[in-house]
Amino acid sequence: MIRLSGVSRSFATKSGAVEALRDINLEVGDGEFVAVLGRSGCGKSTMLRIIAGLLPSGGGEVRIDGEPVNRPRRDVSMMFQRPALLPWSTVLDNVLLPVKIYGWRPAEHRARANELLELTGLTGFERKMPHELSGGMQQRVALCRSLITNPRVMLMDEPFSALDALTREELAGELQKLHMENNATTVFVTHSIDEAVLLADRVVVLSPRPGRIREILEIKIPRPRTLGRTAHLEEVARASADLHELLMT
Repeated sequence: MIRLSGVSRSFATKSGAVEALRDINLEVGDGEFVAVLGRSGCGKSTMLRIIAGLLPSGGGEVRIDGEPVNRPRRDVSMMFQRPALLPWSTVLDNVLLPVKIYGWRPAEHRARANELLELTGLTGFERKMPHELSGGMQQRVALCRSLITNPRVMLMDEPFSALDALTREELAGELQKLHMENNATTVFVTHSIDEAVLLADRVVVLSPRPGRIREILEIKIPRPRTLGRTAHLEEVARASADLHELLMT
């Protein structure tokens, strides 16, 4: 579904060029969930923005479903670190925002919006305003908004990083359920080893700047996954330890 071939990117600064990414080659299969993990400044977010068509690459090529990416696509949804909800709109209207932007009829998508709100535990909050919600609830609204158009590709840039640890784990569980339901091809940028192990089919570990693919670790743990005590606790711990060693060395 997604193919990166020799993707590189540098940025001009007052002190000279800064190389963010170097020669990234990666294929993400249809319906696959891939986490991108690495230290701050290794180019994770830059890579995601290039895939989204929000930023041109300085070299190489990105293709989605065989077509070159040179601008944002309607079948690709992007979720950022902050929920960026419209403060003057209700929860339901924020979820339906992409529908309105595309000129579609909101009434035809309201049932799907309510279904997503139910899946994320927001039933009863449809008429609430963003300032009436907690940070975790606001990010749930943003997650519903990113799924309302039934995208084929989901790009997520550390969407839970501003939340406390328990809320992050809870939302990761919600995202896991949603992915098992809609099977969208997903690239998820994170700093969190726990999030990567909970969510991903494969984890791409980037080196420090310039970001290069250091290793790709396959996570073969059955879903649904949890960090709690389960039959797969040993496998979860082993995968976490492997990723920790890759990041620390």
